[in-house]
Amino acid sequence: MGSRQIQQEQPWLLENGNPKVLTKEARHGHGRSRTARGMSSSSFRKKSDHALVSRIRCASLRNVLVNIQEVILGTKLSILFPAIPAAIVAHYLGLGRPWVFILSLLGLTPLAERVSFLTEQIAFFTGPTVGGLLNATCGNITELIIAIFALSSDQIAVVKYSLLGSILSNLLLVLGTSLLCGGIANLGVEQKYDRRQADVNSLMLLLALLCHLLPLLFTFSAASPELTVEPSLYLSRSASIVMLAAYFAYLIFQLWTHRQLFEAEDEGEGESNEAEEEAVIGFWSSFGWLAGMTVFIALLSEYVVDTIQDASDSWGLSVSFLSIILLPIVGNAAEHAGAIIFAFKNKLDISLGVALGSATQISMFAVPLCVIVAWIMGVKMDLNFNLIETGSLALAIIVTGFTLQDGTSHYLKGLILLLCYFVIGACFFVQRTPNDPNGVNNITIKSVTDSVLSA
Repeated sequence: MGSRQIQQEQPWLLENGNPKVLTKEARHGHGRSRTARGMSSSSFRKKSDHALVSRIRCASLRNVLVNIQEVILGTKLSILFPAIPAAIVAHYLGLGRPWVFILSLLGLTPLAERVSFLTEQIAFFTGPTVGGLLNATCGNITELIIAIFALSSDQIAVVKYSLLGSILSNLLLVLGTSLLCGGIANLGVEQKYDRRQADVNSLMLLLALLCHLLPLLFTFSAASPELTVEPSLYLSRSASIVMLAAYFAYLIFQLWTHRQLFEAEDEGEGESNEAEEEAVIGFWSSFGWLAGMTVFIALLSEYVVDTIQDASDSWGLSVSFLSIILLPIVGNAAEHAGAIIFAFKNKLDISLGVALGSATQISMFAVPLCVIVAWIMGVKMDLNFNLIETGSLALAIIVTGFTLQDGTSHYLKGLILLLCYFVIGACFFVQRTPNDPNGVNNITIKSVTDSVLSA
């Protein structure tokens, strides 16, 4: 009776002809511990109507159509999916490489949002803890894949710039816009948030900053910078291992011992929120779609890495500006916009969870992981991001820490963070970096106007 009812009402949850039974923990425990980043991305999801699809008698065809409806058409960003085949066609037809670059970026936007959706679907069947680990691993999969392809091409500067840009955009752009919009939309309401989560993330970011500062300061401790190249590399690799160990402890803290600090509750949504706590596709379907999405992310990431220099030359913009400013904004547009939407609703804990959680994950997991992967690949990547880049990172972390120290918010705090981001963006806009595959050294400052005139 129960199996027949599931087959009639929700046939898309069948796997190999058998109904997938959700345990109480998987169905309800996940709902209590939804991450802020998952809730942020859910702002772009659309409810699908299966009335028409459910009339199809062929179970296999019905299951395929429901999967397509949920995964491809179940997001407000589905309009950007045509950019994926467009980028592939442009690449193979040899069209303008800057067009391949921008189409690849646009194609990565819905893919990043769908990865978040699919990890949540898998979490319904695996439970909240495994789902949290999966989200922690796949949360910044776009940045990681771009970094790996850049490392394979020996473009260490692109790796450092893109990862640094993701941290800066989360701390200053996303958080600043959220506080500004939330403050303006709730002028008559005192906006408060839980400081405990912000304090934990701030401590992790300060540890990451220390690991970046020491290799930089190490280069100034010797009479000649050349004498510190190898020791700085060894120091960076050792610090990366420490950072990964600290991130592992952070995951234990977040997912087991102090889970309540990181739980994101979207109160006031009532029945609609309960409806979201049900899986819409099966476990193996989710896993298959996730693998397919990862393949396309890898393909488009390869296009981005291969064409970023051509886009830089064509548009008269430095690679540093494209990597630090453009890549992070486009790649995580859905997640960032969701954080701003929740700030409008005076749900700052979710907005803070998105911005600080993503910045912590990149700085303490993605960056040291890239150093270790480069070590395995025989590429000499260290944690020395150079003076301007490390200084920008330090100021961003310090300003963010001061902004969040009292547990309250208003629009002026958001405005200050945004202005800091604009000033840093202007710095990289005028920065010209010679092609140096071994790092981001020997940076000179030159106006973009002069570079365009001399082209």
